[in-house]
Amino acid sequence: MIYVCSDLHGEYELFKKLLRLIGFSQKDEMIICGDILDKGTGSVQLLNFISNYKNFSFILGNHEHDFLKYYDSLMRNRNNNYDWVLKKLQEYFSTDGELLSWKHIDWLEEQPYYIEREHFICVHSGIPILSSNNLVEIKDVVANQFVYDRKFKEPTVLPNTEKCIFYGHTPSVYLTGVHEIIAYPKVENPKTISDFIKIHLDIGTWLGGGVGCLCINSLQCFYVTAKGETHKKMLR
Repeated sequence: MIYVCSDLHGEYELFKKLLRLIGFSQKDEMIICGDILDKGTGSVQLLNFISNYKNFSFILGNHEHDFLKYYDSLMRNRNNNYDWVLKKLQEYFSTDGELLSWKHIDWLEEQPYYIEREHFICVHSGIPILSSNNLVEIKDVVANQFVYDRKFKEPTVLPNTEKCIFYGHTPSVYLTGVHEIIAYPKVENPKTISDFIKIHLDIGTWLGGGVGCLCINSLQCFYVTAKGETHKKMLR
């Protein structure tokens, strides 16, 4: 099975509970659409866990993008003192920063800004749209657009696309008042992921919304709340 989620924001223990809920195994893949860092108390624990698990695929969100920009600024002023750079990077995270190592930074630098498959594209905040209502060619989108897009989340933004677009960045509760995944179908009774225009994955983890994911194969959503409660719901 292939699962997709977004904006885990340091909720290491909740994410592990989600994996137990779905019975995640070596045969499965979890695609994470950015923002595993900041806000929660386990940013580096989550980074370490995801970077060491071969079944996780990750794309950079704005929080990783900003962290790497901070890293670049430190490197320009390091005076050949790499220990100082690492110490400053560890101080970036107030709760578990001491766990950060160079291998984590190297791994982040290797991660892409999008993942494209046969039936879907994963980004963090969105993809720019042309006046024709078609998406900008993915190869022409720059990093800032992938992680900071402000328009794509709007319910009225429904581009012409053959592939479903997964994205997060903005908590869904801001749009609907509910901490749940939002789907925008192309047809009345969607049966496969290709029947959707876009799917909004950020359920507002850092606002107490828990964590959630979608199984692309079954179209089933799974949620674990901040109180440890769990529930499942079909995507429609």
